[in-house]
Amino acid sequence: MASASLTCLLHSSTLAPAFPPPELRRRLPPTQLDLRSTHRRAPGVSLAASSSAASPEVEKEPSPSPSPPNESALSAVAESVKVLKAAAKTRKVPAPDVLVALATIKKAKLDTSAFFETLGGTESPGRTWMLIFTAQGKLEKGSYFPVTAVQRFDAAGQRIENGVYLGPVGSLTFEGRLSWKKKILAFVFERVRVKVGPLGPLEIGLGGDASREPSTKDPFFLWFYVDEEIAVAQGKGGGTAFWCRCKRVPA
Repeated sequence: MASASLTCLLHSSTLAPAFPPPELRRRLPPTQLDLRSTHRRAPGVSLAASSSAASPEVEKEPSPSPSPPNESALSAVAESVKVLKAAAKTRKVPAPDVLVALATIKKAKLDTSAFFETLGGTESPGRTWMLIFTAQGKLEKGSYFPVTAVQRFDAAGQRIENGVYLGPVGSLTFEGRLSWKKKILAFVFERVRVKVGPLGPLEIGLGGDASREPSTKDPFFLWFYVDEEIAVAQGKGGGTAFWCRCKRVPA
């Protein structure tokens, strides 16, 4: 399989690529990845799958016609987005500032009609996003994600990949199908790939009914913000995170 590395797609006028901190980069060499994989991820990394209980916000289906945020709220969101983009660029923005920015965006109730296309593109294989920061519960605690983790969302093909990568050490990736309803992206994994060192990946099927559409009974993400550079969502277990758009660059 062709190998590839990941580069964050932050506009050069405002942001530079976001990578793990220098001390982690010394331990984790630049990733060499299979194009179909999403970064090596240890079991349980998925924010959406961390709990079987749906968050209270999802139990009540989003209103079809929410009141648009006022000018003050939109201004607050714009400032919060700047904070998150700076955090993706440097990984030096203090965690409390990132948490405040996430809380502001979650409260804004933005128009979600273009989220899915922005998140997953208009043609396969979709778009890839690097996980930057994760927060717990009611955003009382959070931290930068310490390893390279990437999700690929394919809106046209209704597919998802989710993985963690450790450079030459190996990778762990999950692949499956997804569905989108309003701002909820539900998914079901169908197979897992394990790659160790230079060996080819070992693929294991996870079974299940391939014809069943994913729903909120399955793992899901509830999206609060998506633009061409960053995305903010909450998982089924209640954790909130933000991602930076990234791409694979042939090695």
